[in-house]
Amino acid sequence: MASPASSSVGHRRRVLMFPLPFQGHITPMLQLAGALHARGGGGRLDITVFHAAFNAPPDQARHPPGYRFVAVGEGVPSGDLVPSGSDADFAGALLRINDRLREPFRDRLRQLLAEEEDGGAAACLVVDSNLRGMQLVAEELGVPTLVLRTGGAACLVAYMAFPALCDKGLLPPASQDKAQSEMPLDELTPLRLRDMVFSPITTHANMKRCLEHLLDAARCSSGVILNTFQELENSDLQKITDGLGVPIYTIGPLHKISSGTESSLLAQDQTCLKWLDKQEADSVLYVSLGSLASMDEKEMLETAWGLANSQRPFLWVIRHNMVKSSQQVSLPEGFEEATRGRGMVVPWAPQLEVLGHRAIGGFWTHNGWNSTLESICEGVPMICRPQFADQMINMRYVEEVWKIGFELEGELERGKIEMAITKLLCMEEGRQMRQRAKDLRDKAVKCTEEKGSSKSAIELLLKRIMSF
Repeated sequence: MASPASSSVGHRRRVLMFPLPFQGHITPMLQLAGALHARGGGGRLDITVFHAAFNAPPDQARHPPGYRFVAVGEGVPSGDLVPSGSDADFAGALLRINDRLREPFRDRLRQLLAEEEDGGAAACLVVDSNLRGMQLVAEELGVPTLVLRTGGAACLVAYMAFPALCDKGLLPPASQDKAQSEMPLDELTPLRLRDMVFSPITTHANMKRCLEHLLDAARCSSGVILNTFQELENSDLQKITDGLGVPIYTIGPLHKISSGTESSLLAQDQTCLKWLDKQEADSVLYVSLGSLASMDEKEMLETAWGLANSQRPFLWVIRHNMVKSSQQVSLPEGFEEATRGRGMVVPWAPQLEVLGHRAIGGFWTHNGWNSTLESICEGVPMICRPQFADQMINMRYVEEVWKIGFELEGELERGKIEMAITKLLCMEEGRQMRQRAKDLRDKAVKCTEEKGSSKSAIELLLKRIMSF
């Protein structure tokens, strides 16, 4: 290993990074890169981002000096790696990505290490926790690794408990019986058995393999970086520290400590911000299901009329691939006329700016961790509609632990949607959720201030990186 930080002053070091090639994982990795680069001091810390060729980070030329981007797997057909369709098996895709990109990454990393005399010595590889294959390559070539967990602490605790739930015969569920699926997991309060099912189409074998690799990556690393903050998930963070046996760096919310790195893979419609400027404070419902979640045509229809009938202002993100098994998204006849002046539909929105806008009163979300954390950090309560992966776990914490939102459960129906919107934006229950969300927002601000828990953690992380 290289000499300690005290003797590395004045020497340039390079941090290598490899995000999972999906929006929700690229974004926090680039935010981490921005935070480390800004704090490296005196140009001592450069960044090299390895990335799957099929989903390259955007606007690479806009990053400051000291950044380098290296594509991996240009010859690997993207169809072998990308989940096919909105109902795809993402766990299977994770396994294929690790398998198909491992050798191309070995070639790229070996080449970079041979060049490092000219570009600063490689201190370590920060790898997404889902990329165990890339971590193994780094270990073979003598590069220390840190693991970035892009989900919350509660999710990692649940994943750590997965093997024990399998040993008890609780997973996979023996039947589709609703009563069994609602069974509370005493050791994982407030989770239920159904919250631990990754998705209806992911096989138990694939899920088990993915989580084994994820936990191996964490335990075999020099430390785990978590995009959360101490005051939000304190008890779960202690369980992680006790259970993994490696240092934990709780440095979130990453989007609040980073230097504004652009990471959106989709073009953002900025005009919605001017539209929001014309709306009253806390009046608008922001509706976005992230970059991967989707709905069928009937759900789309019911959502449209639920929004229309609520008589509340809304900003609705409808991606080009939002509707399952359809290349084109069309709104129902009469919808535009019924919502003219109080509703806006965009293909993609600058979410951080939208959630931080004074007009936003609530967020209808799929509860991906980035969206959940961003909503918390802006004091915005949530209507929760999780679909797969960690989204159900995040939803339960929003509803039962932090009490800053509620699940829109079961079949989507316009009357039920209208009632949910009214509850969040117009009723006392929603007002109380908004107040609790704002209390959490204040805690998020404090943790990034001088002597705050996240500020202290990132300084420790930087010291660790410079010691490799």
